[in-house]
Amino acid sequence: MKMYELYEILREKHGEPGGQWVLWCKRPKTNHEKETVIIESILTQRANWKNVSIAVANLKNAGRLGLKQILSEKDEKLQSFIRPSGFYKTKSIRLKALAGFIINECGGIDSAMKIPCHELREKLLSLSGIGDETADDILLYAFEKPVFVVDEYTRRLVKELRLTKNFSYRHLQEFFEKGLVVKDYALYQDFHALIVINAKSSSRIKNRS
Repeated sequence: MKMYELYEILREKHGEPGGQWVLWCKRPKTNHEKETVIIESILTQRANWKNVSIAVANLKNAGRLGLKQILSEKDEKLQSFIRPSGFYKTKSIRLKALAGFIINECGGIDSAMKIPCHELREKLLSLSGIGDETADDILLYAFEKPVFVVDEYTRRLVKELRLTKNFSYRHLQEFFEKGLVVKDYALYQDFHALIVINAKSSSRIKNRS
């Protein structure tokens, strides 16, 4: 099965990514929306979306849904806002470190977007608690860099369709990017979102090859 064919099958089955993906796949995004995605990328770690939504609503209602606001908030208050997402003490530390990096080291969203993708990725990975998936979530959905995100849903689909025997992060990322040929962040956003949506729908896809 060709990679773009798989994308078209998912698109035909599920349409445009909806639900939690409406904001993440929105194009273009305002800087505030990009900051929201960045914050959510941390809150979604080991959490379901329902609980993440409650934490985001808490931040929004308190006027703290922004990187500068996160950075200036007292630790105890921030933890109380994001408590529904779980691991709130650890996530508050990660949020502040990430916010500080983007604001103080990068100079804000606009300046961060001008940093070459590879360099920005390495900097993100150097931050505590940010691994490949979270870094690429931020790069793809917030900074509009054409990097394909690999998660457990991606691995599950690859295994089901027997597309490759190597399930390492880097191999699968290159596998999808090379298979799609064109490096298009919009395509990558929708494709990854549809993989997750398909997995949660328990919908099966047959390999036509």
